[in-house]
Amino acid sequence: EVKLLLAGVKGAAGLAVKLLYGCGLRVAEVLALRVKDVDVSGGKIEVRGGKGDKDRVITLPKSLLHSIEEHLKQVRAVFDADRRDGVPGVAMPKAYDVKNPKAAESWPWFWFLPSAKVWDDLERDGSPRSGARAYGRGRHHLHEIAVTRELERAVKLAGLSKRVTAHVLRHSFATHLVLRGIDIRSVQQLLGHSDVRTTEIYTALAKAMRGEITSPLDDL
Repeated sequence: EVKLLLAGVKGAAGLAVKLLYGCGLRVAEVLALRVKDVDVSGGKIEVRGGKGDKDRVITLPKSLLHSIEEHLKQVRAVFDADRRDGVPGVAMPKAYDVKNPKAAESWPWFWFLPSAKVWDDLERDGSPRSGARAYGRGRHHLHEIAVTRELERAVKLAGLSKRVTAHVLRHSFATHLVLRGIDIRSVQQLLGHSDVRTTEIYTALAKAMRGEITSPLDDL
């Protein structure tokens, strides 16, 4: 089912969907990735400031490396166009832009999954739009709705009747690792869980999938 689902996704949102399952990331973590966080040559992703403000490193699926390289070429074209058109730099974490004001317009800090359009709160004459709390323009990362819609489209295309969400793909990542015999502590680190008890649910689920847990009705 996962193979059938992922075969139907496309574009930047489709790549995000593949990373949800391939790396077990939360959707917010995927969208917050910067170019510098994705190391194709090293085959890894660095998740910074995940849930609980914790960082972790996850191995990139080898099957995605070429797609990511091609994706980064497209992202570079967007970045270059923004610099050429004078689009302000991307949003920066906490007070980092105060320490390094040029970082917001640098390639390493650019969004790995940038939105297709530049946002602005300006009228055509350049004046603040009525009702806008702040005004200006810039480029944000891909919106979560875009990922959700692409996932829904792929589910429909695959003919799946079950409900599949971004979090379901993360659950599937963890469950399939346990089924492959990966120890629970390693799975905990990959998921970014602070308490191993949160991760242990996948052990029970894997046992049920293997048929190791049976119904008491069968004992009657």
